[in-house]
Formats: sequence, structure tokens, C-alpha cells
Amino acid sequence: MPEIVVAKSQNQLSTLMGSDYALWQGDAEVLLAALPAEPLFDLVVTSPPYNLGKSYEKKASLKDYLVWQTRIIDLIIPRLVHRGSICWQVGNYVDNGHIVPLDIQFDPIFRKHGLALRNRIIWHFGHGLRNRRRFSGRYEVILWYTKSDNYIFNLDDVRIPSKYPGKRHFKGPKTGQLSGNPKGKSPEDVWDIPNVKSNHVEKTEHPCQFPVGLVERLVLARGSIWN
Repeated sequence: MPEIVVAKSQNQLSTLMGSDYALWQGDAEVLLAALPAEPLFDLVVTSPPYNLGKSYEKKASLKDYLVWQTRIIDLIIPRLVHRGSICWQVGNYVDNGHIVPLDIQFDPIFRKHGLALRNRIIWHFGHGLRNRRRFSGRYEVILWYTKSDNYIFNLDDVRIPSKYPGKRHFKGPKTGQLSGNPKGKSPEDVWDIPNVKSNHVEKTEHPCQFPVGLVERLVLARGSIWN
């Protein structure tokens, strides 16, 4: 059975290395700074705080927030393998009713490192707070960057059911043959996946929880790197 290691202090950081699964319950910047400055990660999937003043964050100016996030990204990139990917999921920073799309703010930080943006994925969900003075937000963004052009994308593992799975060519040299891929179609860059709210079957005590289906698709698309 795979070993799961949990570390909560700097003295325990060494226990994380070489484990099958490791959980770090602490400051991400402390963890990253303590790791070897060499390629370690095939895939990074994360969703940083949006600087909204939630219970798990301290609200700062947008400038200070981006300086902090830049420090985190600067620590991640050298530890990403050459064929690696990073998926950065964000929403909007809101100040006095004014919204700032955070994906736009983060893009120059990643491009500074020479990363290539492969997709700007729209995660659409059906539930959330209702707004009386503007349209209610029902989507967030996943920025998928790769460190090089020689990256892993395992399309067959993330195909979704075709709209017309039995459709066939009706004329030409392929008459009678299936017109689509029998394994399904390629997912678009708009993902309709319910978010995890209070009555969701996946709900835990985590205040800002990813649905399993969202992370699973990102991981499976990278699956062939472990084969």
C-alpha cells in the first residue's frame, strides 16, 4: 500500500522526499524554498488565494499580492521538468465592486520565465453567490503552461463521449466508416463541472475545494509521462 507522509514543520520537511504521497500542512513558500533547486515536478496543479480577504488569507493590495505570488512562481519554475506543465487556476480579484481578472495579471509572470500558454480553460459551474449590481459570476480560468514545446499531452485518456458516436461518412472513399474517433472526441476549452458546495457529495472541511473531476482531467492528460 502506498505510504502517505504528512509534515507540519520545517524539521519534518525531509520526510516528504521519496514518499509515494506527501502532504505539507504549512506555507507553500517555505516548502518550495526547502526543496532542491532542480527539476522535481512533472505537473503542478494549484489554485492560489484570490486576495479577497477570506478566512484562509490576508487581503493585501493587488501589487503586494502579485509580488508574493511572483515569489512562489519563481520557486516553482526551476523545479519543473523540461517536459512539465503547470496549471494555474484563478478567478477574479474584487475591490469595492470592481473586478480584476487574475489570469490576465498572472500571464506576464509566467511569460517572464519563457513558459508557453497552451490553453486558457474556462471552468463553468452552475452555482455560486448571486450579485445584485452585476451579472453573477459562474466561471473561473485555468491557465495551462508548458516549460517547452516538447511537452506531454495524453489526449486519448481525456476524450469525452462523442455527440453522435455511431455517425459514419455517407459519401467519398470513406463511405460507411466511422466519421469520428471511436475513443470519443477531444474536450473543448470550456469545462462544465459543478463546483463543490455545502451539499456536494465530495464536500469536506476545506474552505475552497476543487471538484475531483477538474483535477482528474488535468492529471490524466499528463498520464503518459509515468508510463
